[in-house]
Amino acid sequence: MCRGIANRGVAWASVDLPPASANGSAHRTKRLSIWLTVAFAAAAIVGGGMMSRAAQAENADISIRRATERTSFSNDEIKDGFFKTAFHAELQFDRPAERIRKFDEPVRVFVVNRGAPDRSAEIATIVADIHARVQNLDLAMSADRKRANLVVTLVRARDFAQTIRSRYGEDKANQIQHSLHPQCLSGIGKDQSYRIRRAEVIVPVDDGEFQFYDCAYEEVLQSLGLINDDSSVPWTMFNDDVQMGFFDVYDQYLVNILYDARVRPGMTKDEVVRLLPEVLPTVRAWVANANSPSGAEFDNGSSASRP
Repeated sequence: MCRGIANRGVAWASVDLPPASANGSAHRTKRLSIWLTVAFAAAAIVGGGMMSRAAQAENADISIRRATERTSFSNDEIKDGFFKTAFHAELQFDRPAERIRKFDEPVRVFVVNRGAPDRSAEIATIVADIHARVQNLDLAMSADRKRANLVVTLVRARDFAQTIRSRYGEDKANQIQHSLHPQCLSGIGKDQSYRIRRAEVIVPVDDGEFQFYDCAYEEVLQSLGLINDDSSVPWTMFNDDVQMGFFDVYDQYLVNILYDARVRPGMTKDEVVRLLPEVLPTVRAWVANANSPSGAEFDNGSSASRP
């Protein structure tokens, strides 16, 4: 999840996506879900070389968490986390709608770098890691802003609040800041069928390496549709008290349920409950394979064509 310094706030805000008249959500750095209407601003192009720190050794704090991560969960534990993160919203400005929200098309990620250090390469690494661990999710980077439907904006921490104002407008930005005190933010825009049509993530790059990874993983994952934070689920990064900095096994279960082809945008909780006995064995097999030593060799089934 998107942590922050001491207080990781995460907020969701609905995004108005012309011309599709979509609704949506936006999510702040340590997480509370809100619904509002915003418009995406045009983004700049990504600057040159995608190398740098992504090739360095893993952050020590992440390595410690990875080594002590719990990886075995009952079906009930997985279902509990899924229903609490996929259907609820902690603070809503729009009409409540407890429905599945997800992309049903290829997700192309474009990075706008306005910060230093430039962490564009790290975002590409995160995107590749998520793609490798989620079956049926066609997720990839794009160098073409017009083809992208998920824009990640990297900013200096001191420019974060101003970036929110420029994206969401003064009134909504004030509500986000005063209610949620965010350290990073993500937003989704959905259509009438609850299909996510566009998403945006804003992440500061200079609050420290661990904070960056924790924030970036959480926000990118939440922009895929798991919009709620819940402090009663102790294993998910979508919990204010949990810091991971990597795509943990428990959250792999949750995202893989969401992107199972049988789980459709707009489904109710009752509809998903009826599907889970069929979906969970598939998800368990996939997550086990994705985390095996040879897991990187498995095709995630998305038939992704890399632009």
